[in-house]
Amino acid sequence: MKAIIRSSLHTSLLRYSRSWGLWLLLLVAPVGARYMLPRGDGGGGTVIAIGGHLPVMTAPFLGVSLGIVVSTLLLPIAWLYLRSNTTRRQPWQVEEVTAAPRIAIALGRFAADGTVLLGMLLALTLAGWLLGLLILAAGGFDAGQIALALWLVAAPALLGLAALRILFDALPPTRGGFGDFLYFVSWMASLIAPVIGQGKAASFATAIVDFPGFLRPLQYGAPGGTDDFAIGGVDVLPGRVPLDVMAGLFSPGYVESRLAWVLIAVAVAALAGLVYRPHRASQRNLVPGRIARLSALGPPPAVVPNAPAPRVIAIPFAGLVAAEYRLIGAGRLFKLVAAGVAAYAFAADFRTAASPAALLLLAFALTAHAGRSEARGLLLLTRTAPQSPWARRLAFVIAGTGWALLLDLPAIPGTGLVVIPTALATGAVASLVAIGLATVSGSAFAPRLVLLVLWYGYLSAGG
Repeated sequence: MKAIIRSSLHTSLLRYSRSWGLWLLLLVAPVGARYMLPRGDGGGGTVIAIGGHLPVMTAPFLGVSLGIVVSTLLLPIAWLYLRSNTTRRQPWQVEEVTAAPRIAIALGRFAADGTVLLGMLLALTLAGWLLGLLILAAGGFDAGQIALALWLVAAPALLGLAALRILFDALPPTRGGFGDFLYFVSWMASLIAPVIGQGKAASFATAIVDFPGFLRPLQYGAPGGTDDFAIGGVDVLPGRVPLDVMAGLFSPGYVESRLAWVLIAVAVAALAGLVYRPHRASQRNLVPGRIARLSALGPPPAVVPNAPAPRVIAIPFAGLVAAEYRLIGAGRLFKLVAAGVAAYAFAADFRTAASPAALLLLAFALTAHAGRSEARGLLLLTRTAPQSPWARRLAFVIAGTGWALLLDLPAIPGTGLVVIPTALATGAVASLVAIGLATVSGSAFAPRLVLLVLWYGYLSAGG
């Protein structure tokens, strides 16, 4: 079994070495840290406020701040990378007929994913040391404290991400877009779950619910153990407050909880191998069943030579918009989630809840269809269509904007007509980014990555 794990690890790392996106991943965290860390007493970036004030910038607080950058920015981007890079298409036609145990293969891939993510964390550590030399006061730089705080917060979360990727790839329902959507729901839940431990005594039980790992260092080391803290785009008061981050890192149960999350990640990866379902299992009866249904329909209807053209086809561009609208919203799952988002828009606050929910759904739907329609092989075929590819792209933008408007319209009774221009503007921007980057890259990865970063900024600004 050890030989299989080593072989799977070696093969996956070789495939990673051929991925140009790996270099982008290594740059995302340092660049994000440069622009997301608070600057000056006025904040800026991703503000971490204690009682309305910024904490004093120390070496351990810098490490925790970099860990928050990982939780808020890098986790979703790393997920997209793991699901969209050169390892996304595994040679299952060969592997699923071998005698190698799936648990060993899953553990080997988990080790490869973990190696890549921890390598990214090492790059962020080096960037954190450079930032520390620039922004910390004389004598306040401590490379060990920066690294300790960063790795305690971020490393278990990254390993948990790698394990969840292996688990989702093991099950047919979560191998596609539904798995991506389900991950982002779980990611948001992991950011909210630590609230359960607020106001409770420090222990392993209260620390284990904090999967991102940054709550305890902020809460325990705050003056008086206050729960009054905020993370995001918030206004802050002048002056800074001291924060004993090291006390929070070594508070009762914290280190043990981070080690527990590492063990949970390994267990989840092993579970993925245990519950793995072959790709061919879901396809075994699909083709015969479809042929049987088509055969039961009987012969096609007789041709009517002088039949008038359908009304949609009579206005070709309108038909193109209608087709793009249907393709963006294809599938029962999208319609079900869209109905839930529309109901949420009627009941929840528009700017802080309903509009971000609609845009999160559209971020996946728009990029999925844009990636399909801009695939290199398909473009060779669509260039022969009567309407140009640019007309189809314009129709895509109009249809995507229409979906954003439709999802946000139920918020009008509670918010007013301001919903309409906001929905039109956000929908148009999301659609333009999706189709523009898909046209350049030929895939859904780049537009989805950019849209999710923009979505997080939009969500934070609304708070």
